[in-house]
Amino acid sequence: MTRPEDPAARRRRGTVSERLLRGGTEPDPRFTLANERTFLAWIRTSLAFLAGGIAVEAFTGDIFDLVVRKLLAVVLLLLGMLLSAGSAVRWLNVERSMRHGAPLPLPLIAPLVAVGGAIASGVLVAVVLTR
Repeated sequence: MTRPEDPAARRRRGTVSERLLRGGTEPDPRFTLANERTFLAWIRTSLAFLAGGIAVEAFTGDIFDLVVRKLLAVVLLLLGMLLSAGSAVRWLNVERSMRHGAPLPLPLIAPLVAVGGAIASGVLVAVVLTR
C-alpha cells in the first residue's frame, strides 16, 4: 500500500537519495524497514564468509596444503566481497521497485551464495576424501 507523495517529505530528501531512488512514491515504512532487515541479513552472511576466509588462511596451515588453503580462502573472501556488494545493489533495486509499484527483482545473490558455498564445500570434500 502506498501513500500519496508528501511534497514536504520530497523537499527533505537529499539530492543523492533522489538520484539513487529515482522518484516514485514513498512506500509504507514497514516495507522499507523489512528491506533493510533483509539487507542486514545478507551483510551478516557476507561477514561470516569473510571471517571464514580469514580463519581458513590463518588457522588451517597444518590441515590443508598451501594451494588448497589459498583456494578455499580466496573463494570464501571473494564470495563475502561479492555478497556484500550484491546486497547493496539488491537493497536499492527492491527499494526502487517498491517506490514505483513494479515487481520485485529476482534475488541474484542467492544463486551466488549457493554456487560459492558449493565450491567451498566441494574443496573440503575433496580434501577429506584424499587425506
